[in-house]
Amino acid sequence: ELKKNNFLLGPALKYLSICWYSERVKVCNIEDWMKNHFQKDFCNRHENTVSDFLLEVCNRCPNLLSLTLSGCGHITDDCILLLLKNCPNLRTLKLENCVRITDRTLEAVTLYGGSLQTLHVDFCRNITRTGLERVREKRPSVTLRAERSADMIPDNKPEKRLTLEKASRKWVQV
Repeated sequence: ELKKNNFLLGPALKYLSICWYSERVKVCNIEDWMKNHFQKDFCNRHENTVSDFLLEVCNRCPNLLSLTLSGCGHITDDCILLLLKNCPNLRTLKLENCVRITDRTLEAVTLYGGSLQTLHVDFCRNITRTGLERVREKRPSVTLRAERSADMIPDNKPEKRLTLEKASRKWVQV
């Protein structure tokens, strides 16, 4: 729907909700390093769709009060940072199952979310307890909810583990 250009963006937009529910969500939520060629190709066709749309929102909708992003597996911290900077009146930010969101978004909330009253980061697996505590310390007036976020297993980069495994194999082979 976002690619159909059947919408108008402007200062009058106050509430926006983008829900990315389809078979794509399952593929998009797989860590990039675990995706096979077919899955990567599948994601490449749409991975910038929501981000590009949100950039337009940043540029055209400075009076946005509420944003909900659900199942948007390709949204990054940088995108949310820009949104917080360009939409200073944002009161509610709900991020649900946005797997690339990390503690950098939480830091951006403390720096640029001056009007923010409600923050939900539900099922965002790369959010940590430390990041949540920082928000509670720096912005105690924000109602914060993080259902399962800090309890989920974060993405792991395999390079370190593989390096150790390779090193141990070499050592054993010698």
